Amino acid sequence: MKKSTLLSAAIFFSFLISLAARAGGAGAPRSSDGPARTDIPRSPDAFGDKGRMADTSKMDWWNKARFGMFIHWGVYSVPGGIYQGKEDPSLGEWIMQHEKIPVATYREYAKSFNPTEYDPESWVLMAQAAGMKYIVITSKHHDGFAMFDSKASDWNIVKATPYGKDILKLLAEACRKHGMKLGFYYSQANDWNNPGGAAHKGHWDKAQDGSMDEYIDKVAIPQVREILTNYGDVAELWWDVPTDMTKERAARFLPLLSLQPNMITNDRLGGGITGDLSTPEQHIPATGIPGRNWEACMTMNDTWGYKINDHHWKSGRTLVRNLIETSSKGGNYLLNVGPEPTGKFPAPITGLLKEIGAWMKVNSESIYGTVASPFERLPWGRCTSRVEPDGNTTLYLHVYDWPASGELTVPGLTNRVLSAKLLANGSELKTKKNKEGVLIDVPPAALDTIATVIKLEIRGKAEITKPVEAPPNTLTKAEKRDGWRLLFDGKTSGDWVGAHTGEFPSKPGGWIIKDSMITIQNSGGEEAKNVGDIVTKEQFSAFDLSFEFRLSKGANSGVKYFVTLDENTSGSAIGLEYQSLDDKVHPDAKLGRNGNRTLASLYDLIPAHKPEDYIRPIGAWNTGRIVVYPDNRVEHYLNGFKVLEYVRRSPAYKALVAESKYKDWKNFGEADQGHILLQDHGFEVSFRSIKIKTLK
Repeated sequence: MKKSTLLSAAIFFSFLISLAARAGGAGAPRSSDGPARTDIPRSPDAFGDKGRMADTSKMDWWNKARFGMFIHWGVYSVPGGIYQGKEDPSLGEWIMQHEKIPVATYREYAKSFNPTEYDPESWVLMAQAAGMKYIVITSKHHDGFAMFDSKASDWNIVKATPYGKDILKLLAEACRKHGMKLGFYYSQANDWNNPGGAAHKGHWDKAQDGSMDEYIDKVAIPQVREILTNYGDVAELWWDVPTDMTKERAARFLPLLSLQPNMITNDRLGGGITGDLSTPEQHIPATGIPGRNWEACMTMNDTWGYKINDHHWKSGRTLVRNLIETSSKGGNYLLNVGPEPTGKFPAPITGLLKEIGAWMKVNSESIYGTVASPFERLPWGRCTSRVEPDGNTTLYLHVYDWPASGELTVPGLTNRVLSAKLLANGSELKTKKNKEGVLIDVPPAALDTIATVIKLEIRGKAEITKPVEAPPNTLTKAEKRDGWRLLFDGKTSGDWVGAHTGEFPSKPGGWIIKDSMITIQNSGGEEAKNVGDIVTKEQFSAFDLSFEFRLSKGANSGVKYFVTLDENTSGSAIGLEYQSLDDKVHPDAKLGRNGNRTLASLYDLIPAHKPEDYIRPIGAWNTGRIVVYPDNRVEHYLNGFKVLEYVRRSPAYKALVAESKYKDWKNFGEADQGHILLQDHGFEVSFRSIKIKTLK
């Protein structure tokens, strides 16, 4: 991703989610922790590979693995995001460039880099227990520091630190001992210590000046030869950030690959060379990347390299669902850890690895060796699949939203069902077919709140008919069975009244119901100055709310929840807000902090992480979703993609409120229940298919 400032506590809840872009991600391919790259084409044909799938024989193990560990570790862990007593807002491993630290000053950190608690065997065992099948570690990051004994540069762990041992050698031995595949990350272009190495935004110290071609010949190529020669089999070579890496320069690295003929390479060498893998970063492509192997690399918190004060950890639930999401789209999930300078994993990392491992211990069959889901969309979760040797197919249904009706609908599936069972305990489940697809009788409660897996075996290759789209403002039979109900029928104001009047505002130029939509008309862009907001008559506590909205150019609106109306404001009523905004035109997108006023954000509190291809164009319908669980966990979705999560009433939530425009509102957003609100912000915005389900 673009090297950006580290987000505030907001990202504690955001995620990623995790994540989504077609054919290599939104915009240019991304660096794991550096700038977006524009020199590598989306559909590359350099050197005649035309973006084809890599040689399948060497990819076999990788395609079965599905889950790996990424390790960012180096001298940058010593400052840990702090420079001259102040916290640096950038990513941990970018501190040298962001703070423009002189070479001589930065090299002093190496004298304190003494990871005496480094235990590579424990790292490998933790990775294995979490279900990871391979490890990729930074052999040299952009600061040029080699984590191995290099003859090409003395700026390395053996010669420049009191530790004096080859980190890679020790890890390679532990990996061999326990059957873990090992790969190396290597920064081939950016090098801020060895003279001539590139720097994304240019050099800032004369000690960095020199010939890049000489740097490549005397440092980079010899070091790549060392890591491909001295540590046994190398499973994967992870290039990164090809600043100034021309086609000719990149080509000089290619002969080295013959040293490890079964090694997999990624798409970040530069010069148009695509390698074997595409590498979407911090997101999961919406439809996978058809025709390419791909590996989504993502962090557990907000940084790759260790930062002392980055405590914005994603939940185990989010990380497991990222793994499921990636597998369901045919990719691998490379999950990052950033060790402390002592050599230990931070305690939250070990805890999260255990959480993931607990789920994988029961459900790993639904991940390893699977391929992408045959379904375009599943309303209750995700699916992975496997074609068996006998020609039949196993579908692994990862159910996030357990059906209250006791019946799970697998939409559009026409195959004969051979068996259905709960993966966790093998309990058989009854099935039947109707016009909607296959219906599975399920127990009253989910076995696992992260994802309960149903193993469904069907005759032959999956055959799925596209379900008929339900007209706007209607419910499917499955939705009715599962407790959904409409808040807008497309014809009448029904459940909606003015926030300050108690009656539906029918003033000309205000809210209108027409063409199966409820629309606030344009009144010049002033908040609640025309007819004002509308709210539901009913109040809600724990719920799943889905709605479609259509923005006009430059529009601003929102859907608020836990609106009590107790504040008696003259403008828009107070409540937690799912922001509906034209990010490209409306100025609010640039206000707030770190994008926390953009589309689908929790307004002024938490930014939404949303890949571009999940945002539909102005004038098209988007689907928003807000889920509030009984335990106060809250999630925002945009067009099926989770863009953020947080915990209402938590200390982290309170800290965010204290920094926001709501800081003076006592107990903001913490009511036991509240109205749902559609905002009048003076721009034309339409809503339809507003439906809700109570959660218990």
